[in-house]
Amino acid sequence: MARAHDLMVLLDADAPEERRTSAVVEVEKLIGSQGEMLDVHEWGVRKLAYEIDHHAEAEYRLFQFEGDNDLLERLRHSLRIMDGVLRFRIIRLKPGSPPPPPPRDQAPRQREEREPDGRVAARAAADAPTP
Repeated sequence: MARAHDLMVLLDADAPEERRTSAVVEVEKLIGSQGEMLDVHEWGVRKLAYEIDHHAEAEYRLFQFEGDNDLLERLRHSLRIMDGVLRFRIIRLKPGSPPPPPPRDQAPRQREEREPDGRVAARAAADAPTP
């Protein structure tokens, strides 16, 4: 019996666009092959609560789908080894669950609006105590 699920995927915001797009296409193919895609929400690049593998930001994608346990196992296996995926979580939804709320915080930032890495290093150097 197919049940409704949410799949939240955190993609490496520093990965090339092709790698992130490839990961999204692969997830959509897997779900389409054994289940039914209900909705996809692109939440954009957002700051993480804590760093994951030295990454402070990630691109958030929420996939809502119906599928059985075989599909869940295939998704877990593929997402664990997929390039560009920092984290993922699959949650089974209870019947009659409301749609997901929009993400909290600020509006998602586009990739071009992020600070360059050199600026963060310069800020850290400026805050360091002088000998």
